[in-house]
Amino acid sequence: MSRWFYKHLGDVIMASRTLDQIRAAFLPFFESAGQPSDMAIFTRNDAEGRLHCEVFVYFSPAAAEIAQAFDAQPCDQPMRPGLELLAGGAPCWGKLFP
Repeated sequence: MSRWFYKHLGDVIMASRTLDQIRAAFLPFFESAGQPSDMAIFTRNDAEGRLHCEVFVYFSPAAAEIAQAFDAQPCDQPMRPGLELLAGGAPCWGKLFP
């Protein structure tokens, strides 16, 4: 199994700028690779009993180059519940979470 990557961005309000930067960096890379169905970036907002939600970003193995550009750390594949697609094509759901 290929390695996924994650990045903790902190508070939802503070994370929006970094999310925009990640999306902007991903899109040309995604386009030049031919929009592969296994290349995607997901987010998860997690409150874990705190007042404010924390944002986590998950990069699929095919997006490893973008993950490394944002100093993301290796991780196991995230569980699908609660994930939202930040960047990539809709077919990624079936490819990455069969």
